[in-house]
Parts: sequence; C-alpha cells; structure tokens
Amino acid sequence: MTSPDHEPPTPPGYPTPTGPGYSGGPGYQDTPGYTAAPGPPAAPGYPTAPGYPTAPGYGTAPGYGPPGGYRPPAAQPGIIPLRPLGLGEILDGAFRAIRANPRVMFGLTALVVTITVAIQTVVQWYIGGLLAGPAQDLTAQVDPTGELELADTLAPLLAQLFTLPAISLATTVLTGLLIVAVSRSVLGQTVTIGEVWRTYRGRVGLVVLFTILVALATSVILGAFVAVIVLVGTNDAEILAVVIALVGSLLIVVASFWLLVRTLLIPAAIMLEGAGFGSAIVRGWKLTRGSYWRLLGIYLLTSVIVNIVSAIITVPATAIATFITQGETTSFGYLVILGVSNIVALTLTTVFTAAVIALLYIDVRMRREGLDVELARAAGEPRA
Repeated sequence: MTSPDHEPPTPPGYPTPTGPGYSGGPGYQDTPGYTAAPGPPAAPGYPTAPGYPTAPGYGTAPGYGPPGGYRPPAAQPGIIPLRPLGLGEILDGAFRAIRANPRVMFGLTALVVTITVAIQTVVQWYIGGLLAGPAQDLTAQVDPTGELELADTLAPLLAQLFTLPAISLATTVLTGLLIVAVSRSVLGQTVTIGEVWRTYRGRVGLVVLFTILVALATSVILGAFVAVIVLVGTNDAEILAVVIALVGSLLIVVASFWLLVRTLLIPAAIMLEGAGFGSAIVRGWKLTRGSYWRLLGIYLLTSVIVNIVSAIITVPATAIATFITQGETTSFGYLVILGVSNIVALTLTTVFTAAVIALLYIDVRMRREGLDVELARAAGEPRA
C-alpha cells in the first residue's frame, strides 16, 4: 500500500486529482474555459399555478336559481283552477260539477225531465191515435197496400212535433238553473234547489224569452226560404228552384253554426250578470267575439259526446220496445219504454251540456277580463 507521499505520477494528459492529500502537480493549471456547473436555484416557494385562481369561497353557483318563467299553481277553491282553461279541464270540470252538487245537477234535472217526458208520452200517444187515420189517407197514394208502413211512421212523427216545444222549454229552464249551480261550484260552494229557484227564477224567464225569440226568428227565415222555393218552382223554373234550394240550404247551415256560437253564452250572461234583457244579449254576443272557432270546436265535441251517450241508451231501448210491441210504434207500451230511455238520456246530456256552457262562459271571461282574479278574491284565496 502506498502513502500519499509516494503517489505514483499522474499519467500525462490527465488532470491532477484534488482532494485532501492531493496537490496539483507542477505545471498543471485549471483548464481554461471550464467553470463549476451552476447548481439549481433555490425554490422560491410554491406559487399558485397559472390559470387556477384561488376559490373565492362557497357562493351560489352561476346558472342556479328559480327557473325562468316559473309561476306557482293557480288557486283552485272548487272544480277548476282559476286560470284560462284547456279543453280537457273544461270537460273534466263538467264532470266535477256534477259530482260537486249532484242534488241540483242530477236531482233537479231528473225531476223536470221526468215530468216533461211523462207529459210528452201521454200527449204523443193521444195525438198519434188521432192522426193515425189522416196519416193513412195522406200515404194512400204512395203506399196503398201499407207494405211500406208509411202511415205508422208518419203519425208518431207528427205527434212528436207537438211535444218538441215542451222538451225545448224544459231543457232551456234547466240549462239556466244549472249554469248557476256550476258557477257556484267553481268557488267551492253548493246551492240548494230551493235557493236556485228563489233567487234566479226571474232570470230563467228571460232565458226562456230569448229562446222563444230565437226559435221564432229561425222559423220565419226557414218559412220564407221554403216559400221562395215553392214560388219559383210553380212558375216553371224547376232548375232555378233546385239551385236556390241547394245554395240556400248551404247558406242556412253556415248561418246556423255562426248564430249558434254567437248566442252560445247569452243564457249564461243573462243568469249570472244580472243585467237587463237587451244588455245581457249584447253582452253575451260580444263575449264570443274573437273566440268563434274555439267555442265552436268545444261545443261540437260536446255535442258528439252527448249524442253518443244518448244513442247508447235510446237505440237498445227502441229495439226492445219494437220487439215487445211487435212494431206498434203508436202503442202506449212502446211510448213508455221509449220515454224511460229518454228520461235517462236527457238527464245526462242536459246536465253535461249545461256544465260545459257555464265553464266556457267563465273561461272566456278569465281570458279576456281577468275574471280569475275576481274569483280568487271572492273565494278568499291569494291569486297565483
């Protein structure tokens, strides 16, 4: 082992080692141009990474909060929400009105319809017997052998014409009274039959008067139309008479639908607003302005529904009556069976139709006049 004092000489071309006990050999200098490698700089700390700001705390996240356009549910003290109604809500409200006050809606209607149909059945049976002979004479040339049974069909039809005014009058009175019951059900209130009659019987008279005036005006127009056709046809102008009949019939159908809708809300205006007769007619007429197609569509749909219900009840009853009486359509038994089915059908259809008309009136006023605010105030509930 050698000591540092006897270290072998460094090979030529190699730097002299340094360290304790080593000394640079003679003639060896530090290589020019070489300096010590700089060490890594001291970490100045941990700065915040660029792009990541310090969280400012826990606040409301942007974009969260009440949804735009949100409104709380409308007040509903009764059968419908106090806001403009959709088709489904009107039809559903009609059923709810029946359930809310069945004593008035069904009880009163069934009572009036039963009395009316009973009178109709007796009158129809009596008049049908009186007209059997004249009907036979009228159809003798067309059906001399009686195989077509025209006389048996004509006599009941003529007898029924005499009883139609009674049915129309009864349904008109009921419609007026039921409109009042439905309007109270909207506020969650019920009325008795006696209260409705005592309070609104005067208004019912105005509804009946209006219905009679409309019927008279319609009869005059139809009578004039038929007279013109007959007059033209008797002057050797059959083709012109046919043209007038076709075009006139089309115009009458269009005018009938138009008049039906424009007068649809007049009974409700008469019953509920307490105005005079003329003012109520003008009022009901104006309420339908701008809502013609909507009112027409809902009323036609209601008519389809009630006609289907009526057919479901009366068609089987007619078949049963025909089978039992062997086709004797003027017999008392036939008329009784038919009368019972008519009582059930008329009760159901009158109640439902009146409820729909009342709700249409309320809906139109909520849309145009803000009636929902007044109703909510009357019911003691805050308006949404």
